[in-house]
Amino acid sequence: MILASIPSPNPAQSQWTLGPFTIHAYALCILTGVVVCLWLSERRWIARGGRPGTIYDVAVWAIPFGLVGARLYHVITSWNLYFGEGRRPIEALYIWNGGLGIWGSIALGGVGAYIGCRRAGADFRAFADVVAPGILLAQAIGRWGNWFNQELYGGPTTLPWGLQIDPAYRPEGSEQFATFQPTFLYESLWSLAAVGVLLWVDRRYKPGHGRLFALYVMLYCAGRGWIEALRVDEAFQIGPFRLNVWTAILLFLAALAYYRWSLTTHPGREDVIQVWEDDEVGVKSTEDQTDDDPTPADASQPDGPSPRLPSDDDR
Repeated sequence: MILASIPSPNPAQSQWTLGPFTIHAYALCILTGVVVCLWLSERRWIARGGRPGTIYDVAVWAIPFGLVGARLYHVITSWNLYFGEGRRPIEALYIWNGGLGIWGSIALGGVGAYIGCRRAGADFRAFADVVAPGILLAQAIGRWGNWFNQELYGGPTTLPWGLQIDPAYRPEGSEQFATFQPTFLYESLWSLAAVGVLLWVDRRYKPGHGRLFALYVMLYCAGRGWIEALRVDEAFQIGPFRLNVWTAILLFLAALAYYRWSLTTHPGREDVIQVWEDDEVGVKSTEDQTDDDPTPADASQPDGPSPRLPSDDDR
């Protein structure tokens, strides 16, 4: 007997029209996650000694790359949903209907972040460590978009927290069941717990050179593996596991190998995470001085303190 359950919103009522624009709840969840990620990452970057605004500068490159990568991964691994007889290929562009693969987002988003870091003079591995908790927090928030779309749930269940799914959205062969495993909720809660672990590890042990990001990958993959095994949506199957389970296993092992290698070859944490230009911190170099300057570069300055680079407290 079902003692309780989690209701699902009707996807038809999870969108709002404002003039010529249609706002989808799924997109709002993704956007909220991005905003929260940027806010948290900016605070962490400045605390590490980085220049204010760098996170947003890099995001201009990382977010578009990540969005394209997320959609590409989904379309490539679920091509049968968009191509073939009776399918509409144009729907491959309808991201508001769901279908973003986190693996593609991290991969191609990382390329965009690398470009942004090079342009900003920022250390890419330090940047990855800084944004890791924010990315995971964004994933936790974004997963609620699947709730609005009634998608990516698990098998039938009579657990008190079973998720109500409308008949039109139930998988073939399970039409007689009313509630299913809320895998979106499992992943959201797992991600939130992992965010707490990352923040604690960062404060307690101060890992550097990309190791916190590697830990993020390991934590997420450990949860995604067992959660993915509960899902019943259509997916490629390779042997006993779904494709995403294999991906989680391989990425976990790769992140673990990198963590051990980095700990051996680059112990400790970076001293400098970003190259600051003199004009960006308000310090005039000797070459910048002209004959009009009242005080030469090597003269004493009795009327005030000597110019200095800002300390961590100043930033």
